[in-house]
Amino acid sequence: FRTRTTSTMLGDFKPLHLVKPFVPFLPEVPEADRKVPFREKIVWTAIVLMCFLVCSQTPLYGLKPNETQDPFYWSRVINASNRGTLMELGISPIVTSGLVMQLLSGAKLIEVDQNNKEDKTLFNAASKFIGLVICLIQSIFYVYSGMYGNLEEIGLPNATLLVAQLVFAGILVILWDSLLSNGYGLGSAISLFIATNICESIIWRSFSPNTVPTNSGPQFEGAIIALFHLLLTRSDKVRALKEAFYRQSLPNITNILATVVVFAIVIFFQGFRIDLKVKHERQRNQSGTYPIKLFYTSNMPIILQSSLVSNFFFISSALYKRFPDNFITNFLGVWQQSDASYQGHSVPVSGIAYLLSAPVSVAEALRDPFHTMFYLAFVLGSCALFSKAWIEVSGQTPKDVLKQLRDQQMIMRGHRENSMLAQLYKYIPTAAAFGGLCIGLLSVASDFLGVIGSGTGILMSVTIIFEYFEKFAKEASETGSYMGIMS
Repeated sequence: FRTRTTSTMLGDFKPLHLVKPFVPFLPEVPEADRKVPFREKIVWTAIVLMCFLVCSQTPLYGLKPNETQDPFYWSRVINASNRGTLMELGISPIVTSGLVMQLLSGAKLIEVDQNNKEDKTLFNAASKFIGLVICLIQSIFYVYSGMYGNLEEIGLPNATLLVAQLVFAGILVILWDSLLSNGYGLGSAISLFIATNICESIIWRSFSPNTVPTNSGPQFEGAIIALFHLLLTRSDKVRALKEAFYRQSLPNITNILATVVVFAIVIFFQGFRIDLKVKHERQRNQSGTYPIKLFYTSNMPIILQSSLVSNFFFISSALYKRFPDNFITNFLGVWQQSDASYQGHSVPVSGIAYLLSAPVSVAEALRDPFHTMFYLAFVLGSCALFSKAWIEVSGQTPKDVLKQLRDQQMIMRGHRENSMLAQLYKYIPTAAAFGGLCIGLLSVASDFLGVIGSGTGILMSVTIIFEYFEKFAKEASETGSYMGIMS
């Protein structure tokens, strides 16, 4: 009898239940218990964005001036982070925790029923808990690794204060994301911060008035300002145009044109979808369509892929800084300061980190074809796998979609329930995998073209901006006009 009772108790136990004692203490904004007006959503979104921008410019208290190179310069735009400020970690901890939970769920190490309210609550709580743990670990690692100066010079009180500030900022990010995701804003705060950081980077590198010393003399950092400056100050206009379009160590006009082209291509692909005709089960006059987009999982595959690579680069560069002569460290990645860098960031030059880094131009891609093919295969494969796995975690599987249609009393024209499920299985997994593959291919192509920032960053910003545009368009169609949104 005892054996049977123990077996039953173990059978009912789930790993997610370990999070239950921590649920009351985790940062959380309750879901909206009413329909929040669109105008109010805009206000909350604007408030959160302003708070994020203020924190991105607020320096950490107790920080010592440090002129060392920034080892995470290449990932700051994607992680929405800013060195030496409260947003030092950006969205990295919360995105990494989402990646960990997805891997655990995909590997069946934890069982999650997204239709079960308790399971869904515990899953979100576990993601927040892991995010806070990652935030604490990264904060300690940043301080210990000497990113803010020598630990002996900083002192234990200041070091503790730095860690506390970074953890506090991580809690704020979780609260902001919870607020906007639970019905008070226009989607996820994570996407909002990524798009803001990337757009800020594009504008700054196009119009920055800062001057940078080069072999041909001081030049403006901003590509467009540099174009006019070179045309006005150089007697040889053709040479001035050539330098403005093709200068190597600073943003150039070619980079801007490539960025515009990629924006247009991604927007074009956003329109690819299959509309399944549906109608109300009882009301014959009520009908519509259920769209299955090519980018079925939106930008999540590239966010998760970039998070995986970013964390690997973080570990590899930190280990190389501490143990530069170790064989395993060198196998993971050898890092050195880039010759073409004007802000002192380091790049991988060999090892696994080098293979996972993007070639920054077509010439570099042709110079090392093995690196190019390895990077291409990794990005395409990981994006396709993450996309297929994400539909399981996010509740977008064919069974979940069928349940949503059933709850709305909608059916497909000419199909019964069994054939409806077959139709959904025919399109959704294919759209998820192929869409993830296309996102990966566009990201690689963007890197080869030399877009401002990175291919991953541009792709994420375009998809996020397009999602916001669709929300505005949907609200406008419901209110009758764009002016009616704000009334």
